[in-house]
Amino acid sequence: MVRRMTSFPPRSTSETEPAEPQRREEQARDVCLRLLTTRARSRAELETQLTKRGFPEDVSARVLDRLAEVDLVDDAAFAEQWVRERRTNAGKGKRALASELRTKGIDADVIAETLDSVDAGEWRVRAEELVAAKLRRENLDDEMKVTRRLVAMLARRGYSQGMAFDVVNTQLTQERQRRAV
Repeated sequence: MVRRMTSFPPRSTSETEPAEPQRREEQARDVCLRLLTTRARSRAELETQLTKRGFPEDVSARVLDRLAEVDLVDDAAFAEQWVRERRTNAGKGKRALASELRTKGIDADVIAETLDSVDAGEWRVRAEELVAAKLRRENLDDEMKVTRRLVAMLARRGYSQGMAFDVVNTQLTQERQRRAV
């Protein structure tokens, strides 16, 4: 009995698995999309995460370029959203927001443009709200101590020293008048 050996052509790797670079791009895209579902991120943040996970620079660049094309990654929009949320929810001032955006990898021109788009009066109004909320709970027996605390609070949140002193003095005067009535 003679056995005939039938030889089958070798399986093509393209039929069963995508090519390695294509697979890496898909993985990188999946990582980015997962990260973007939790919150908006800057291009630099996504690039850092891809590098941390061992993706080559060329793969990261292609994936991030494609995400930018479809407007899933837009540093200007990210900066506007970040400033709006952090100013409203955390009461952050210009300096603090500029620092946060720099750490997120946003370009200096985009930072300046975004922060300048907020009216100067809006920064002051938010500072007044923060001081008024704290001042209601303060004992005004030692005004120097209260002033120091409130100015320090505003400084930590990124407000300028001049604005902080002005806002605190104005709010202290209003609070004294309110308590006198």
